[in-house]
Parts: sequence; structure tokens; C-alpha cells
Amino acid sequence: MATTQRMATTRVLVRLTSLALVFFMSVALLVVVVSGHSADGAAGTFAPLSASCSAVSPGSTTLSMEVNGFSRTVIVHVPRRSSSSTPMALVLNLHGSGSTALEQEELTGMNATANVDKFIVAYPQALIPNGSGFDWNVPGVPLFGGREVPAKSANDLTFLSKLVGILEQKYCVNATEVYATGLSGGAREASQLACDDSDLFAAIAPVSGLRRPTPCPTARAVPVMTFHGSADPIDPFGGHGQAYWTYSVTAAAKYWAQQDRCSTKPTKLTPEPTVDLTTYSGCSNGAVVELYEIIGEGHEWPGGLALPSGITQILGPQSNALSANQLMWAFFEAHPLG
Repeated sequence: MATTQRMATTRVLVRLTSLALVFFMSVALLVVVVSGHSADGAAGTFAPLSASCSAVSPGSTTLSMEVNGFSRTVIVHVPRRSSSSTPMALVLNLHGSGSTALEQEELTGMNATANVDKFIVAYPQALIPNGSGFDWNVPGVPLFGGREVPAKSANDLTFLSKLVGILEQKYCVNATEVYATGLSGGAREASQLACDDSDLFAAIAPVSGLRRPTPCPTARAVPVMTFHGSADPIDPFGGHGQAYWTYSVTAAAKYWAQQDRCSTKPTKLTPEPTVDLTTYSGCSNGAVVELYEIIGEGHEWPGGLALPSGITQILGPQSNALSANQLMWAFFEAHPLG
């Protein structure tokens, strides 16, 4: 077990080093074949999509499916010691640009939170090749470096919405407790889901990548929690970055507060010495918008996998001032579809 975990950690650190370099250079496109794996990350087999809810076993499994003519991959983690017949919340956790589902699973460490709090977490994988990983197709938004989305790319919004339905058929999912989070490019995709599928996703919690897409045809006020480092060199807290990153994170939270028809004046707290919390309340239908600014942190997952200095020199410093997983789960749990 320990050896397998060390191998998995080594693998993700090597891949993250490659990911960091993607931000500064173009690399050859790779065709990646993703295999199934167990809860410990070891090789396994693809699980069938026809299993009944009561037959699902705890742990992580890789599913392969065809959606709209595209072969798609998702890693699904069912919490240990959970009842297979008791409906549970579902959290979609989307990887960043140039990354993979497996890397997101290891980087965020959300399986441990799911095991404690008894929810299902799914790690879908994008399709647009980028170095050794993949990018999401965010509607009308260029890729990192200004690249255009390739013609005839898969519609990821359609995929993610249909994925929820597929997972609801296979697992015991509570349809009122479906949520989305993600890192960087995955955070921008999660922001888009809140606009286009607000009747499906009860709340979102983007990390290092909150946007308020335009247009944003929400059917309801969407609760939003976001985390962003003040020293993020990839998607700067103050904006003025890539073509997809013009306005600040503070502005993004304000725009969502306007979208959710919240009170105009936010409250500001300092829950930790290096954390500033901005909260917009008084929103429609009990929604709330919360922004955690982690002072001095870079482009990482707060409280996630510790990264070596070679990576943090590119992505910025890490911080353990708070656990994004624990805070966002408490937020999700408090905001089901009403």
C-alpha cells in the first residue's frame, strides 16, 4: 500500500512539473490511453456501466463511455463504509489545463474528504490535447497561450451534464446534491456549468479560476465559493493575464453577487492570519457568494498535495492556511437544490 501510494505521488509530481512548463512553451501533442485503477491507484479494469446501484463497491474506478460520438473517461470514487442504497451527494472535480483526471484526483486529495463525509467524487477528463494532458472546451474562450479551440472539438458542457445522468443511473446519487469544482481551466469550466446548468448543479466552488461567463443564463441564483492565491502568477488575482483572464477575482465574485441578486455591500473577515474572506449575502433563494483570498499563495489547491520547489518556483508558493476540500464540502452540504 505505502509503496503504491509513493509511486502515485511520484507520478503526479513528475506530471505536474511537465504541466508547469506548459505555461511557458508549446510541446508535442500526445495520445493518452487511460486505464482503470483501484482505490490505491494501481492498474485495474474498466467498470461496466450496467451495474446496479447495490452492486457498486467503494474505492476509485475508471469508467469509459461514449458521449456524442466521443470516447470519454472519468474516475469515480465511492466512499468507504458507505451504504450502496443510501443516496449520496456527487461532486464533479475538474482538472486544470494540461492535466488529467488522475492528476486531479491525486493533487486535490478529495477522496479522503469523500471517505469521511460520505459523498461521491468524480474526476472527468477533457479531450483537447495539451502537452501530456488535456484542456477543457470553455465556450467562446481561447486556450492558454491564446490558442483557439480546435474545430469540431467535443462540447464539454454537454458531456458533463450527460455524465451526471450516467452516474445517477449507476450510483446512488441524490439529484438535489450535485456540485462542481475544479482547478484553473477546470474552475473556468465549472463557472460555465453554473451559468448553463444551474438547474442541475446546486452550487460551485472553483479554485484558482472563477469567472462569471457572459452571457450567463442561470435559471436560479447559484451559491458560489471560490479560492484564489494573491501570488498566483498564472491567473493573477488582480486580472490582466491571459486572453481569458482580463478582470480580477474580486470583480468575478462581485459579478456573481450581481447575478445572484445579493446585497450590494459585502462583509469582510480574516478567518486566518493569511486568509481574507469576502462574503456577499442577502442573495436570491438563499444563495451566497464567498471569496477566500489566500495571501501569498500561488496557483495551487489550498491544502492539497505538497509540491517540490521546482514546481512552486513556477506556480507560486503553497499554503496550508485552510483546506479547500473541507470548506467547500461544508458549503455544498449547506446548499442543496431547493
